Amino acid sequence: MVLVASLIADAFATNCYVVAPAAGEECVIVDPGIGVDARLDEVLARHRLKPVAVLLTHGHLDHTFSVTPVCGARGITAYIHPEDAAMLADPMKGLSSDLRALFGGRLTWTEPEDVAPLADGTPVRLAGMDFTVSHTPGHTRGSVVFGLPGEGEDTGTLLSGDVLFAGSIGRTDLPGGSMDAMRATLRGKILTLDDGVRVLPGHGQATTIGRERRTNPFLTEEFLGTGHMSAPGRGL
Repeated sequence: MVLVASLIADAFATNCYVVAPAAGEECVIVDPGIGVDARLDEVLARHRLKPVAVLLTHGHLDHTFSVTPVCGARGITAYIHPEDAAMLADPMKGLSSDLRALFGGRLTWTEPEDVAPLADGTPVRLAGMDFTVSHTPGHTRGSVVFGLPGEGEDTGTLLSGDVLFAGSIGRTDLPGGSMDAMRATLRGKILTLDDGVRVLPGHGQATTIGRERRTNPFLTEEFLGTGHMSAPGRGL
């Protein structure tokens, strides 16, 4: 099993993950949110890790806020799906009017210098690890989830961003969100995974596909078939 260290951002309780084959190796940073910089340095030093890239599950600023300083300080690339790349230049594009009013005029924003596109079904090899990339629109147009294969009895790990949480799913009421797309994502990209896959979500506690299949009300046929339930807001 890979080494995964997590830290919770100062705002919106966003999970930032540091993923490596083992201590003392190269690593990948996933979703560096608001105020993670100093604690991220501590995690890297504790495990003797060298970052080689940042992976972004989507473009909302609670997941991307620290991407430019993190990448700039280390000369590394940020990877994001093209459908969400515009939010790296202007994070307000992903916010509702009330959130734009909240953040408006308070942000000093610089786009990362080195940004690379992610493509559905095209693996990305970083730090000696093969990440699968699945385009999972619904929360945003360019949302993706990252998969890592397991070994032996370990059936793998899914970094699910704001697509799937323990007991819930991502909201679809922000610009670029779509409940129809979310239902298609859940049916075609999430429920097709093995029950034993460990899920590391963008907010909240870790879970497994099997646990969510059994207990998550948003993975039931009632919801996926009719959509009469509404997904709660979490994160941005």
